[in-house]
Amino acid sequence: MAYKITDACVNCGACESECPVSAISEKDGARAIDAGACIDCGTCASTCPTEAIVSE
Repeated sequence: MAYKITDACVNCGACESECPVSAISEKDGARAIDAGACIDCGTCASTCPTEAIVSE
């Protein structure tokens, strides 16, 4: 089960730099998670200052 980034994202980039498999990138002014690359570690969710990342 991959994680997803909700509309609460403020595009700070904290999650992208912490992802161990580089599954997060910027897309259309916000961050997005590549579900196929995500290893479900939860590091992004625990790093997000706005709690914008949730498990699907």
